[in-house]
This record gives sequence, C-alpha cells and structure tokens, in this order.
Amino acid sequence: MTFETLLYILVSGAVLGSLYAMMAAGLALVWTTLGIFNFAHGIFMTLGAYLAWWVADQQGLGFGLAAGIAVAVAGLIAVGCLAEAVLVRPFLARDGLVLIAVITTLAAATFIENGILLTWGARAKQLPPLVEGNIGFLGVGLSAHEAAIVVIAPAILFAVWLFLQRSRLGAALRAVAQNRDAALLVGIPVNGLFALAFGLSAALAGLAGIFLGGIKFMSPTMGTEPMVKALIVVIFGGIATLSGPIRAAYIIGLMEAVAVFAFGIYWAQAVLFCVMIAVLMLRPTGLFGR
Repeated sequence: MTFETLLYILVSGAVLGSLYAMMAAGLALVWTTLGIFNFAHGIFMTLGAYLAWWVADQQGLGFGLAAGIAVAVAGLIAVGCLAEAVLVRPFLARDGLVLIAVITTLAAATFIENGILLTWGARAKQLPPLVEGNIGFLGVGLSAHEAAIVVIAPAILFAVWLFLQRSRLGAALRAVAQNRDAALLVGIPVNGLFALAFGLSAALAGLAGIFLGGIKFMSPTMGTEPMVKALIVVIFGGIATLSGPIRAAYIIGLMEAVAVFAFGIYWAQAVLFCVMIAVLMLRPTGLFGR
C-alpha cells in the first residue's frame, strides 16, 4: 500500500465518518431523551435533501443553496416536532413503547417516502456542491465539497454539544434523559422537550442528506443505507451518550473505507455487520458505552 493510497483511505474515512456522525448523533439524541429508536430518521435525511434541492432549483446556485439549507433545516425541525406529537406522544403511557415506536416510525417513513416520490418523481437529482472545485492534499485530490463536509460536520456537532452543555434548554434535555419523573416533578416541560429532541434530530439528518446530495444522486430511497449505517454506529459506539456514537462514526467510516479498498464495495457492509456483532458479543453496551 502506497502513501497516497493510505492517505486516500484516511480522507474517504473522514468524509464517511462525518456523514455517519451527523446521522448517529440525531438517533442518539432521540434515544437518550425518549428511549426509542426513530426508524423515520433516514427519511428525514431524504426530505432535507429534497427540500434543499427544490429551493435551490428555483433560485439557482449560490444564494439558492443557502436558502434551501435554511428552509430544509427549519422545515425539518417543524416536521420532527410534528412527528413526535403524532407518532410517539399518544403512546408514551403505554407498555411496549419501544415496539410501538418502531411500528409508527416505520409507517411514517413509508408514507413520507411515497409522498416524496409523488411530489418530485423518481428521476435522479443532485444538489449543487457547498463549495465548487477540487483540492489537492499531499498528492491526493478531493472535491472542495468533501473537504467542506469534513470541516462543517464537526463544527455543527460541536455546536450541538455546546447547546446541550451550556444552555438552559440543553440542561433540561439532559435532565429528562437522566430521570423523566424527576424532571416532571421540578416542572420541566417534558413533552415540549421530547418534541425539541425530535426536531433537532430531524435537522441533523436533513443536513447529512444535504451533504450527501452534493456527492451522490438523490432518490426517494437515498436515506435507507445511511440509516442502516447509523444504527451500526450507535450500537458499535454505545447508545447511552451522544459522544460515543460520534466517536464511533469516524471509526466506522475509516473501517468502511479500508473494507472497500480491501474487499470491494459489495462486501464492505457485511464486514461492518460482522464487526458490530463482535462488539456486541464482547461489550454489549458498545465500545464507548457504560
């Protein structure tokens, strides 16, 4: 393996890890707050990409893409809050909430996916890149869009961490995640924070979709594979904290880049599943879980 090949693998792993970290952080935020898996998370990614494309296509490049990102983020926060109110909140007091949430969020994902198909059609589309052009780094070329992803994604995740650690709303979210009943007793609006967690999660997924839409062609099913990868990441890293899945995302991204180089793209996902199973057997709480 040459130095250029090794560097290309590292760069590819950083790009994949950044995308997976955005997806996994949203999944982990909902799990730590509500204790459920949101299987509509992948379709939020698709919806964000399509909303940004729709606005950018109407406005043209430049300002159009920025407006598309703003509309997609705002729209997904609203959609996420609505999804929590319709899909989760009516069942909070019932036994088997985790299983009920799996059913309701999967059903919602199917409805939204078909709505995207009916609204924008099955024809493949692509978002304009965040930054035009290419960058050379130590003999390895990558697009400026991919370089922007590697820089912007950690900045967004750091901003989410600051929000959770330094703001009153973030402290309230952490309190609900630690003890829902105690949060209710001290007057924290738990239902509103559940909606906020869903909204932030949807926004993170939508941003990941916008990043991916500038690299690959978009389709109504584009969120399915990243959703599976995000599940692998949160299980691998440990779902109890937000930082564990983020760290695990970059490890999984690097492992996938190595697996694609060593075994080919069709075997890479099988390798990741084997790694996930091995981690669960040796450390059921995840690599960074406790």
